[in-house]
Amino acid sequence: MSGKMNMTAGSETSCIVRFTLPLLAGNLLQQTYNVADTMIVGRCLGDSSLAAVGATGSITYLFYALCIGLSIGAGVLISQHFGAGRMDRVRSAIVNSAAVTLIFALIATLPAVLLAKPLLTFLGVKAKLIARSVTYMRIATAGTVCIAAYNWINSVMRALGDTKTPLIFLGVSTVLNVGLDLLFVIVFGMGVGGAAFATVLAQGVSAASCIIYCFKTNADIRPSRDELHTDPQLMKKCVTFGLPIAAQNGLVCISMIALQSVTNGFSESVMAAYTASMRIEQLVQQPYISLNAAVSAFTGQNIGAGKQERAVRGMKSALKIGSVFGTVMFILFLLFGRSIVGIFVTGKQTIAIGALALIITGCCYIPLGAIHIVRGFLNGTGDTGFALVNGLTEVVCRIGFSLLLTRIPFISWRGIWITTSITWVATAAVCIIRYKNGKWRLKSVAGQ
Repeated sequence: MSGKMNMTAGSETSCIVRFTLPLLAGNLLQQTYNVADTMIVGRCLGDSSLAAVGATGSITYLFYALCIGLSIGAGVLISQHFGAGRMDRVRSAIVNSAAVTLIFALIATLPAVLLAKPLLTFLGVKAKLIARSVTYMRIATAGTVCIAAYNWINSVMRALGDTKTPLIFLGVSTVLNVGLDLLFVIVFGMGVGGAAFATVLAQGVSAASCIIYCFKTNADIRPSRDELHTDPQLMKKCVTFGLPIAAQNGLVCISMIALQSVTNGFSESVMAAYTASMRIEQLVQQPYISLNAAVSAFTGQNIGAGKQERAVRGMKSALKIGSVFGTVMFILFLLFGRSIVGIFVTGKQTIAIGALALIITGCCYIPLGAIHIVRGFLNGTGDTGFALVNGLTEVVCRIGFSLLLTRIPFISWRGIWITTSITWVATAAVCIIRYKNGKWRLKSVAGQ
């Protein structure tokens, strides 16, 4: 397939930009779906049903995080072997990472389904919402295998430098998802369960289609019958690389739950401003998330090819791109913050709080970009174990500073967003220190 990209030659900046743009388009497409899904549930089923769905978000993601982390770990292995020109090892990594992903998806599914009600009760979901929340969570997590397969094939193709093919199937998934939402929720009247089933089914169809297409059109990555066997050592590497990233995702999720809990102690205006600022932040982070994946794949291929300094130059190019983007966004928020927040909320006080929030966090978008980019670089080198340290840093900072700063009278609710900024700066510093100590130079697995 022409979509594969060997990033071990040519302009580093050009490679990263060409890789990033389809990723960014896909991430923005996903955000568009999220907005559409929210509108369908909120407008067709009401605010209480939307609240019931929203209450499951963080805990459901905790179960998805394991499979997502494992798929990223698999991508590191595949990209390094691809960069080294070891297609036999690429095929072996594909087979074994698929086995690991399937096993862990099945393991995660059972407790997620069985413990849905006690977990949501523990998180304080209101009694009038609990039944709908449990229904949504059980259906959503029962389809963990579909979510895992979808993320796995995306990681495989991205590791090979192909971001266009996943974008095409993401587009199919998005359209299908919205269509199934309308069918199950409105036509069949299946309520929040219909929304969950639509997501799982769309992801499953997209994953299966993408897997079939990729292996039919890429003969060099299609395993032969003799290669369809597991290798305990390679499976162990998939787990070793993936689990720290999964743990990091889970820890970040826990830290956000804690910050939300602190926010809930303030007025409705503060809570609404926080919700609006989070939605805006999700959009702002999409270029950084895309750069993270691009730098990870670029680094993996070049580390595999023995081109460490080229990998470093690629990371520095991405940091420049991230810095320019962060500066532009801060200026926009400084000038038009009120208008941007006003898209999501209407209250004057809420808009004023939200606009100040964007300025507080916007001044730290450059460190935020550094987190994503340096983290992507370290993952690409094989230094994925550091992800756990990164996650712990975010937990300690978000919980510690939010509890401290919001109790200082003249800071009060402002401490919510000051905490976010401090967390980004501290986490970026930890990432840079890790890069500077050079341990990543010893983590390559391509020659093993």
